[in-house]
Amino acid sequence: MSTPVVKIENLVKRYKELVALDHFNLEIEEGEIFGLLGPNGSGKTTTINCLLSLLSYDKGNIEVFGKKMNPDSYDLKRQIGVVMQNVAVVDELTVYENIDYFCGLYVKDKALRKQYVEEAIAFVGLDDFRKFFPKKLSGGLLRRLNIACGIAHKPKLIIMDEPTVAVDPQSRNKILEGIVELNRNGATIIYTSHYMEEVEQICSRIAIMDKGKNLAIGTKDELKQMIKKSESISIDILDLPDAAIDEIHALKHVYEVTYENHMLTVLCSGGSHNLIHVLDYLQQHEITFGKVYSELPTLNDVFLEITGKELRD
Repeated sequence: MSTPVVKIENLVKRYKELVALDHFNLEIEEGEIFGLLGPNGSGKTTTINCLLSLLSYDKGNIEVFGKKMNPDSYDLKRQIGVVMQNVAVVDELTVYENIDYFCGLYVKDKALRKQYVEEAIAFVGLDDFRKFFPKKLSGGLLRRLNIACGIAHKPKLIIMDEPTVAVDPQSRNKILEGIVELNRNGATIIYTSHYMEEVEQICSRIAIMDKGKNLAIGTKDELKQMIKKSESISIDILDLPDAAIDEIHALKHVYEVTYENHMLTVLCSGGSHNLIHVLDYLQQHEITFGKVYSELPTLNDVFLEITGKELRD
């Protein structure tokens, strides 16, 4: 069995009376795009800062590439790239100079560094902006520059904390495509986001954490199987007798029925033909209905049921 790229065991971090990480455990395998989800204050940023050895912790163990991570583990840190939510570039330097500066922190050979900088510029699509200063860039282009500065030295592990926040859809798609390409080229990626659709789109596995604990971990399909809701059915009905609501509730796999503003909503747990059973009931009782909607559970449903919170809380 291969050694995990990241291994966190029983991590505890306290801020006086506040327990930010409560015996937190996590393993990330090589080649994953690993989604780390949690509401604000859940411990995500603390976990990342401990992982990078930027923050001391009270108890536990952190290994990166099979070696214990310490503040002076420079051999490990050279293999890590970090793209944080707050853009970290130097306003007095151009796009090219910024990427060259950050790459130079890891790559001393000038010829190799020049090659890496050029490849990073091409990768994020900033060739036409290489002489621009950061203040002249749009929000989306600034995010791309931030990513280029974090990945120019070709790290094996890349940590991306909300890299698409407050950018336009075109830039967001460009960034997501770039993340997948980085992964395809061999990088293992830890990805945090408040955009569930992004996590569903690109992450191979996902951990949901809250109050410093790892509450659930798995692929998006595995996580969806952990919750009660397997299907949500919505049907436009002008008039629905009260007795029908109870009888629909009695159907197999149905656990919740509501009827408000001429909309019947049926929540089901398990089963593969729930919609057919509901429609059969309506037809047999000659209840006229209009539009029909059926939705499988989303990652947001999983998050809400497991944490009891919206991701943007």
